[in-house]
Amino acid sequence: MYLQCDPDDDIKNWSDDRIWSELHARLDVDGWSLIKGEIFQKGIIPLRSFVCEPMQYGRLFLAGDSAHIVPPTGAKGLNLAVADVLVLARALEAMYRRNDRSALDRYSAACLRRVWKAERFSWYMTTMLHRNESETEFEQRIHFADLDLIRTSNSAARLLAENYVGLPFD
Repeated sequence: MYLQCDPDDDIKNWSDDRIWSELHARLDVDGWSLIKGEIFQKGIIPLRSFVCEPMQYGRLFLAGDSAHIVPPTGAKGLNLAVADVLVLARALEAMYRRNDRSALDRYSAACLRRVWKAERFSWYMTTMLHRNESETEFEQRIHFADLDLIRTSNSAARLLAENYVGLPFD
């Protein structure tokens, strides 16, 4: 779980009581209540994105966070890492079993198709779900319209779910 705060804030300003108060403010709804537990890790981290292109340099293949970083908003980091490793494992198997380099040669392009889709989704979720004081009122209203569209359109909700669950391995 994470809370949006000023990235320049000091973690010392975030007592357990303050964290629970902020969680209650956001999550308490009729018919459901938040159950307190131990807070065992606290930190203030920037929500950032990064993609290294290509994901291959000669015989060095990058995978996971060494090749791309997504903010936790879209919950894509581990999924992307596993997908990279699966693509690379299949390519290495083809190379060593059949002396076929074609999948290795396509590794970066194959992974980057998925990576950029996940980056797009994470950017969308981050901008939609976080307030940014530098945005215009128009931009902020667009984010509210996005949330309303997801709430009222089965097609929009289905697309969000498809992106959240993960894209197929191809």
